[in-house]
Amino acid sequence: MANPNIDINAWFLQAQDQFKGLNPNEPGQWPLLPKMATFVATAVVVVTLGWFGVLSAQSDELQAERDREPALKQEYQTKVAQAVNLGELRKQLIQVDEYVKQLEKQLPGKADMDALLSDINQAGLGRGLDFDLFRPGQVSVKDYYAELPISIRVTGRYHDIGAFTADIANLSRIVTLHNLVIASSAAGKDAQGNLYMEATARTYRYLDPAEVDAIRAEKAKQKKGGNK
Repeated sequence: MANPNIDINAWFLQAQDQFKGLNPNEPGQWPLLPKMATFVATAVVVVTLGWFGVLSAQSDELQAERDREPALKQEYQTKVAQAVNLGELRKQLIQVDEYVKQLEKQLPGKADMDALLSDINQAGLGRGLDFDLFRPGQVSVKDYYAELPISIRVTGRYHDIGAFTADIANLSRIVTLHNLVIASSAAGKDAQGNLYMEATARTYRYLDPAEVDAIRAEKAKQKKGGNK
């Protein structure tokens, strides 16, 4: 069997000649070897760009998701615990709502304030105390409630004054006593063991919807003015 002689140098020269005089505007007319070389080079460029442009971005996204995994596990465990205790949490929510409603009932509305002032006055008269002073002050409006201070001075026996303060504490509406001063009465008819008590009684009421809207509008106006 005859072995053909292969002239490698001649083959390289022929291949080199195929790359000479190529017209880049007419790649379809190129010889086979330049076409194949161009195809391989294009494929390598596409794969490289695809790796860095697509796969690399996906790799970064995958790493970001892996970094989120511990936090997601912790959130899952927290939600599972909440789900297990959901029934008990709902019961506690109902209890809190009922407690809030009970507290709300202790705060009078705007229309109930006159009756509350009358209750305070009657509590003192019912204990045989003399009112030397009973003067409602300026209403102080807060975010969701209003506070009314009342300056009072009553004169009477020690036990009657004590009973009066207990009656104030037991009113169905919230009334608190502040700045208490108790001392002996002045000379004269009140010198027979009587005392006087000075205090500031504070009672609270809910704001009606119109008052709440007015407060919110004023705050929004102040905030808008502050941003200028």
